[in-house]
Amino acid sequence: MEGLDRQVILARDDFSSFPIGEFPFDPDHTAMGEYQYVVEKGDHGIWTDQVCNYTWNGTGPTWLITEQEGKHAMECMRVEKNRPHRMFPTLQCGKTSWTETDVAVTLRRLSLRGMAGLCFCMNHSIDTLVFSLEEGDRVRIAYRHKEDVQVLAEGDFPQDPDTAYRLRVSCAGDTAVCYVNDKQVLSVTSPLVLRGGKCGITADCPTRFTDFLVTTDDQGAQAIRAREEHARALEAEEMQRHAPMQLLYKIDLKNFGTSRQIRFGHLKGDDSWQVVLAQMQRRVSRDAYEFISCLTAIDLSGEVLWQLGEPSDQTERLGKVSADMPLQVYDIDHDGVDEVICGWDFEIRILDGRTGQVKKACRTPRADGDDEGLIGAPYNTYAFSRLNPDGIRICNFRGLKEPSDILIKDRYCRIWALDSELNLLWKYKSPTNTGHCPLPVDIDGDGRDELLVGYRMLDSDGTELWHYPIEEDHTDEIVAGRWKEGDERCYFACVSGTEGFFVGDCHGHILRRDMIGHAQRVSVANYCPDRPGLQIAVTNFWGHQGVILLYDQDGKMIWEMENEMNGNIVAPVNWDGNGTELILTNADPERGGCLNGDGVRALAFPDDGHPTLCVEAMDLDGDGLDELICWDYHRMYIYTQGYKPQEITYHPVKFPRYNASNYRGEYAYPDSSYLTFHEDKEAMRRNR
Repeated sequence: MEGLDRQVILARDDFSSFPIGEFPFDPDHTAMGEYQYVVEKGDHGIWTDQVCNYTWNGTGPTWLITEQEGKHAMECMRVEKNRPHRMFPTLQCGKTSWTETDVAVTLRRLSLRGMAGLCFCMNHSIDTLVFSLEEGDRVRIAYRHKEDVQVLAEGDFPQDPDTAYRLRVSCAGDTAVCYVNDKQVLSVTSPLVLRGGKCGITADCPTRFTDFLVTTDDQGAQAIRAREEHARALEAEEMQRHAPMQLLYKIDLKNFGTSRQIRFGHLKGDDSWQVVLAQMQRRVSRDAYEFISCLTAIDLSGEVLWQLGEPSDQTERLGKVSADMPLQVYDIDHDGVDEVICGWDFEIRILDGRTGQVKKACRTPRADGDDEGLIGAPYNTYAFSRLNPDGIRICNFRGLKEPSDILIKDRYCRIWALDSELNLLWKYKSPTNTGHCPLPVDIDGDGRDELLVGYRMLDSDGTELWHYPIEEDHTDEIVAGRWKEGDERCYFACVSGTEGFFVGDCHGHILRRDMIGHAQRVSVANYCPDRPGLQIAVTNFWGHQGVILLYDQDGKMIWEMENEMNGNIVAPVNWDGNGTELILTNADPERGGCLNGDGVRALAFPDDGHPTLCVEAMDLDGDGLDELICWDYHRMYIYTQGYKPQEITYHPVKFPRYNASNYRGEYAYPDSSYLTFHEDKEAMRRNR
């Protein structure tokens, strides 16, 4: 019998409150949630689903609510395993404060080709203990952490697809005892049990779940309440240390709004900021050939300065492109007024920032050559005779006083370097995936940018210097810097999808690596002032999404947590001006905002109806502190500090806004010396 002395119910669900049909999910399974906050429509009840996969596009939901003989059930419908990430469909509930619990569910294995069971003592969906029935008439207790699954105990247990089994885990102190149909089958003693945590159901094959229940006793309930009150008090105390948000601007985007495809610049040639918004369309296949269909320049009052192309009332459809647009705002001719540099109808155009008129233009390079070895092209062929540019970067390959070169690329394989007159400097075809955001950085101090393209370092003339020993997937974001205390060498922090998060040096060596699932976003800043050097914030997406991790200057993990949300930006925010940055997650008023270096929420967005799809941090009023910019397809809200510090002494160097990208690694350095390097290039060539 289930624990008779544990009568305090923490969670119960017989799934009768759900209508028959699909549990809420993203039917597109797109990458929008990598850097935008996307909420599935519908009632989730007590449950959260943190598992997603782009290979599931068009395949339907993971979870179904079904009915048999008048009783509702939650059924897992996935049969795919470990494509392209190691994953286990999981519905989770509860809080990390839960300890001393009994967790139970009744399940029927509709397939015996896989596992099905209970998650317990869960920090997040890939940091959890699991009690499961396994293929081959086995029963198991395992610890899932990141990409690893450690079996802690297992044994024989005959099972069939026609029988319902009642699974229960009873946690007391550091020991968990596991039962099937009230018969003890396994137990484990571990500090992971003592920590407690959330609970859930999990399966990687069709399985029917009914009658989920989590209970504790009076003493356990009292301890849980005490922990939760302590956490609330800690958060409230932390929030008191920071100025609250105050609305600075509220802008109507009318019919020219977009998702995270905006750029900021000085289009009028003075200190005022303007915004350029890009609407997009897709060509041929998903996001392989996205292109700009309308550009609109506005000021911070919402007044339209100029518009190129025709805006569409299908704003949300045109905004749902999970790729970079070929668009930057930068004073490429150094006349004191920013230009808008964009890809437009198979041309690269340099537009006058004041009027949108074309100052210079050229056709994009011919792209109809041999398709052999071409990476990332749908149907194994490039669709167009000319390049449909995937992104634009501003670089300094010629060693001029200011960056004056333009880098363009296809989706995942080829890049072209142009000068400011749009003449070709060089081109390069990579044997491995280029990733989204090649990073220009002068690593040897000669005034010319080298370029980290995915895993490969190119010299300023496009020749390869070295490459990291990785061949698969692609790098989403890169941060360069010298963030180790007393160490002036250049390091790269890279998030590379299924290849995880890694720290590498300037000679092609990987120094530390963490396989965290699909590593998605990264930033480097002074998040923990009491620790030496700077810290690295990372989040993941595909597979088990929404895990935020913080690492020290050496790439060793400090903590990991899950806010059960997507769209975590993990960008540094200079809110206080004292040299300590906050970590931006998303704009949700209830759980989003900014974290401090201990993972405690330090800043919350007001519950004022503001848009939550996109969020960005940058200094718009010129006082040295960041504003927070929130927008969706129709509105933009900009927040500043409700009160300002008396003295602002910290003015960090951040990622240049003229190289804006959905895939830029973020940083906040005390000064430019953190980006000043003198690595030995000849040694790189010798060690290649």
